[in-house]
Amino acid sequence: MPELLFIVVPAFLIFMGAMAYVAHQQAKQRREDLARVAGELKWTFDPGYHGGWGSRYAQFSCFNQGHSRRASNLMHGTVEIEGRPFAGVMGDYTYKKTSGSGKNRSTKTYHFSFLLFDMPLGGVPHLAVRPEGIFDSFSAFMGFDDIDFESEEFSRKFHVKSSDKRFAYDVIDPRMMQFLMQSHPPTFEIDRGVFCMKSTSGRWEPREFPGKLRWSQSFFAHWPRHVVDNLLSLEPR
Repeated sequence: MPELLFIVVPAFLIFMGAMAYVAHQQAKQRREDLARVAGELKWTFDPGYHGGWGSRYAQFSCFNQGHSRRASNLMHGTVEIEGRPFAGVMGDYTYKKTSGSGKNRSTKTYHFSFLLFDMPLGGVPHLAVRPEGIFDSFSAFMGFDDIDFESEEFSRKFHVKSSDKRFAYDVIDPRMMQFLMQSHPPTFEIDRGVFCMKSTSGRWEPREFPGKLRWSQSFFAHWPRHVVDNLLSLEPR
């Protein structure tokens, strides 16, 4: 048995070292790829780690999960949509969840990517849109329904929540419905003047970030003019 330990232990340490090296190289390559993406977009890039997002963006539950929360690989920039500047940030987010106790204690790390925009419009009600899931049908049966629209096809495909149904109906008009159904958007949410889009399974590949940015620009460009004008009229002079 002691002889076996002299073989198993070094082999295990070598394996763990190799895994750590591969992870380090993959992280390095991702930073380089995202820095290149930021450069192509003419956005700034910050590869460092940043905490405090759970308080800065407390309205979004994705930034308040678990512990050891931190954002990284941040790309900052501004895009103009319908003549108005939208300040944005894209990047990666990591958090950990620990379960069990004693010898059964284990920790799992979770990763996702995100895109945030500070909206240059005041008084925007909460709005959340995501693809309809299997559990949504059960929730509707139990009476916890989302907002239904005139288009049955759209209502079957998307789960929509809002603090103001009238606002949701105004923004998601027939033209917006067509855009959403054709573009197959990821989950997104608007709350307290901030637009948030996140990946639902792992992180986006570096090449996917520009596409998410373009989709967001198109989404806001599809807002009906009268909705934007009404929100502008609510801004303090």
